[in-house]
Amino acid sequence: MKSLKAQNSFLADAHEQIEILKHGKSGEFSLIPFQQKLETIGLYPLKPVGIDIFQVNIGKMCNQTCRHCHVDAGPDRIEIMTKESMQQCVDVLRNNPQLKIVDLTGGAPEMNPYFRWFVEEIKKLDRHVMVRCNLTIILANKKYYDLPQFYKQHKIEVISSLPFYTQDRTDRQRGDGVFEDSIKALQMLNEVGYGKEETDLILNLVYNPAGAFLPPSQQSLEKEYKQVLMQRYGIEFNNLFAITNLPISRFLDYLLTSGNYETYMEKLVSAYNPVAAASVMCRNTISIGWDGYLYDCDFNQMLELKVNCSSKHISQFNTETLINRNIIVGQHCYGCTAGAGSSCGGAVV
Repeated sequence: MKSLKAQNSFLADAHEQIEILKHGKSGEFSLIPFQQKLETIGLYPLKPVGIDIFQVNIGKMCNQTCRHCHVDAGPDRIEIMTKESMQQCVDVLRNNPQLKIVDLTGGAPEMNPYFRWFVEEIKKLDRHVMVRCNLTIILANKKYYDLPQFYKQHKIEVISSLPFYTQDRTDRQRGDGVFEDSIKALQMLNEVGYGKEETDLILNLVYNPAGAFLPPSQQSLEKEYKQVLMQRYGIEFNNLFAITNLPISRFLDYLLTSGNYETYMEKLVSAYNPVAAASVMCRNTISIGWDGYLYDCDFNQMLELKVNCSSKHISQFNTETLINRNIIVGQHCYGCTAGAGSSCGGAVV
């Protein structure tokens, strides 16, 4: 499969993306700096309120090449976290009991050869583990067929992207055949108890808009998803997270090549919500890249904006230093503060 980077006419590196976010592709367009929005409500510099969520990207390798992917993940990516870095993560968790939640992401995190070992080591420390599973990985190869059982055994919270409850919209965003395989994978997860009211096996779905617009009401969309998926496929799940697409990586490329960049950024700025700004996920999350470097959030990670303090790598992890850091903000942060707000757990207000 040819990657989208190869297919598209333009895909900026991290530094180019930051400049585009400030000025537009050719410098003719600028927006109110996000910093000024925070200053008006007394939130700048933006500071952590704690570190509760330990989010780890364990690789950019993926069996899919989704058009909205901010990680630019795909089958041609070879960046994966080493076992040594995973062990350093385990050591940090052991020494920091306040880190209650571990959020494993990718790419397809299951494609890292040490994925299961990593999960087992984390569960020994009695942490709540979330895995961002793209669903189709379960059917991609027979070595993944038992993932639902593995997740159940370790009581993993599964969070899975399903852009929409129809085939055409899902396949347009994620690739031909993805919807059908996603439905089969969801049914397999249901069969072992995921998403059922009578179990503690949590199955959450993620909605991302397919174009240059903001997500609708998360509550009403969840109700719609539950009704349609149950009626058509007998599928149950717990919650739906509506996540705004941030203007970075492949989605930024789409905005530029389709001529929607300025309009989309103006939508984000117009929908800026100061209440959402106070609740952004970077205030209680630390993001660890596949190479062990630390970031304020998963989006800063993709823009290569390492944390603004001396504790820049997992080998240098220092809770006090990280809690007292200033969080790096930029124009992309408008995506997390528009409307009801957006985080890895969906709307924030």
